[in-house]
Amino acid sequence: MKEQPFDFVIIGAGPAGEAAASLARKRGASVAVVDRDLFGGACPFWACMPSKALLHAAAVHHAGGDYDWPRASAFRDWMINREGIDYPDDSSHFENLNSIGASPIRGTARIVGPGRVDVAQDGSSRALDGRNLVVAVGSHSKVPSIEGLEEIEPWTNVQATTARELPRSLVILGGGPTGVELAQVYARYGVPTVIIDSNPRLLSRDHPRNSEAVANALRGDGVDVRLGTRSLKVRPAAGAENAHVVELSDGSTAEGHEILLAVGREFPLAGLGLEAVGVSPDERGAIHPDEQLRIAEGVFVAGDPAGPELHTHLAHYQGEMAVRIALGDDVRPDYTAIPRATYTDPEAASVGLTLEQAREQGIDAFEETVDLAGTAKGNVTEATGHVTLIIDRGSKTLAGAAIAGPGASEAIHEAVLAVKLRVPLATLADTIHAFPTVARAMGGLFASAAAKLE
Repeated sequence: MKEQPFDFVIIGAGPAGEAAASLARKRGASVAVVDRDLFGGACPFWACMPSKALLHAAAVHHAGGDYDWPRASAFRDWMINREGIDYPDDSSHFENLNSIGASPIRGTARIVGPGRVDVAQDGSSRALDGRNLVVAVGSHSKVPSIEGLEEIEPWTNVQATTARELPRSLVILGGGPTGVELAQVYARYGVPTVIIDSNPRLLSRDHPRNSEAVANALRGDGVDVRLGTRSLKVRPAAGAENAHVVELSDGSTAEGHEILLAVGREFPLAGLGLEAVGVSPDERGAIHPDEQLRIAEGVFVAGDPAGPELHTHLAHYQGEMAVRIALGDDVRPDYTAIPRATYTDPEAASVGLTLEQAREQGIDAFEETVDLAGTAKGNVTEATGHVTLIIDRGSKTLAGAAIAGPGASEAIHEAVLAVKLRVPLATLADTIHAFPTVARAMGGLFASAAAKLE
């Protein structure tokens, strides 16, 4: 007997898919969720959670605490449900979907027509009908085209966040959030680490002061930071003690027994059957939803492939947004205040526009900044970093903010709300901030900026 159509067939059980399924069930909709690998996606197993667990362990170890690598590895394994086994156990995510009345299905999904999905399962297949389809397939590490790379087995975030033995040495290709976080982890555990980025600064999409703060911290931890140079060739096992040698465009070389790829992400859209609903990825392998996350009639995309940035919190937001739109709510995603955070020591966080971006958009903007080391918070915690605000002079509101320092990922949310709601600077300046905090330093900048607008 043919199955009744589901209100939603969700392809991908990562953060976007889980959020979509949860809200759909709360709204009384029927849901099937299909994934060919781990329910829960990369974040709890290969990315956010293990990397932050390792950063925590490395920070304690760096401060002289009792947190050697075996303990850090064990803590990480506990965090990702991998104690005593090689591959993480995702059953809690699978059972959670069952418990809310969704239908989790292990298998490989392919769209075969509007509202129709085939799921391959161990040599058999299952046909699903869905009034709405949600593509929430996430992303995976990009493998760059570098001569010789195919002759070794490079690490991606998967190996880097799950290693049970420390590498003898490490070369990291890419200085984005993944690269800098893992560089700090391994450097603080004594691994000779080189990080290479073709951009003139690490965290090239973040505020320049955040980039500087993180680069200084990594250098202080012993990381060899190479900027403005590209990897041209890998010579396997050609270095000291059989380390791999990476030839760089500036004529220098770097050596590492492991090479970690952190140069970007790609979307696993091949074989998904998007052509069956008239959708073709562009030359970069990306798809482009409309302002309500649709890529075709009754087909939505959420999470990494949807853009405009790649964050777990954005995936949650878009998964829920896709369900709300499909169920008739008059809403659309608002990307004006996406928080960004990198969890190194010091943390780096930002929201909204940089000064350059604001001016490129024709905004009459100026910047207010303070060196965190000279603030009360900096004094009592011996912290370095900064707080920087980007002010829209015309509207007298906050256009953006960046923070590097203790608790930056938490403190940035006052600025997130201010950017989203276009809170007047006068109101922000009149807001009481606890002393001594990073937020208090931000409050002082609100006051000085407001005074300049009088």
